[in-house]
Amino acid sequence: MPTYVYECKTCEKTFEVEQRITENALTDCSCGASGSLRRLIQPTAMMFKGSGFYVNDMAGVSSAKSERADCTGTPATCPCSAGPEPS
Repeated sequence: MPTYVYECKTCEKTFEVEQRITENALTDCSCGASGSLRRLIQPTAMMFKGSGFYVNDMAGVSSAKSERADCTGTPATCPCSAGPEPS
């Protein structure tokens, strides 16, 4: 079940409540104020792992392109003239 954070506009109290997604948002605070609660948006912790994401798949490609940009054209120092890259 998701945990929602609420804040009372009257007493400025902040608290967390575990609720089902299908439940209505709370409106009344324990201080007695009616209709003064609002649900706060909280950031979530996400990390994308695995193939298909930029950090894992594309980071190596951009560094390889920068090495080729430094190619001087001489076969001894140029990685481009060494032949095709292994897959």
